[in-house]
Amino acid sequence: MIDESRLYDVLPQLCADAGHVIMDVRETCFQVEAKGDDSPVTLADTRAEAIVLNGLATAFPDIPVIAEEAMAAGQRPDTSDGIFFLVDPLDGTREFVDGFDDFTVNIALILDGVPMAGCVAAPAHGMLWYGSGSRLLTRVINRRQEHSTTGEEQMVVRSSKQTETLRVAVSRAHGNATTENWISQLGAVERAAVGSSLKFCWLAEGRCDVYPRFSPTMEWDTAAGDAILRAAGGQVLGPDGTALIYNDRQRETPRPFENPNFVAMAPGVTLSFDDGLQLG
Repeated sequence: MIDESRLYDVLPQLCADAGHVIMDVRETCFQVEAKGDDSPVTLADTRAEAIVLNGLATAFPDIPVIAEEAMAAGQRPDTSDGIFFLVDPLDGTREFVDGFDDFTVNIALILDGVPMAGCVAAPAHGMLWYGSGSRLLTRVINRRQEHSTTGEEQMVVRSSKQTETLRVAVSRAHGNATTENWISQLGAVERAAVGSSLKFCWLAEGRCDVYPRFSPTMEWDTAAGDAILRAAGGQVLGPDGTALIYNDRQRETPRPFENPNFVAMAPGVTLSFDDGLQLG
């Protein structure tokens, strides 16, 4: 049985520590390399992942970890028991490389396909979010302290009213015609260009209402943000209109741990779907 208080102690600290290292690398003249799928990887990715993996191995030695860079290197532990961590040490590497601030550190605990707990740190914004069940908290990340996390507070969630113009979170780098067509069906909208899993945190806080994603993502990109959004009362729906299932062995995917298309919605937002994610 997982000790939830232990998760709360460990995950935010690891996210904050990894974020600290990422910010240190950002201040150097770092190199950018291409992985097998042509996505970028930097020293910040690998150093941050090492911190998270070492910390999880110490705190939870019996729980396997699926981590982005380790998976790229062919390291895939057995997750057949249904409990494992998903780690993206630097979501939004392109944002990081291009000098934007919307990059994040992500750790989630998956149990039987459900993100039970998740932590997202946005070090350039100085913020961290944690969600587990109905527990939803934010922290300010202060790099000048010996310990990287300070200033815990309860997150204030603003439920969106359906009469308002919907605020749609869109990706700077991963838009496509399918997404644009879907957004056009919403009528009048306000767009917010937000990078990485920060979109889920903005949804959880009620700063945005909807995040449609009709281009490839991996489960480590979404699990932590999904946990936070669920804790806030929001939802992330897959193609059949039901909640995303992680490590779904019944679903065929082009790559292991690849997500289907999805739509994430803030607390209080409901959209009518006639056919899967097609708006009714």
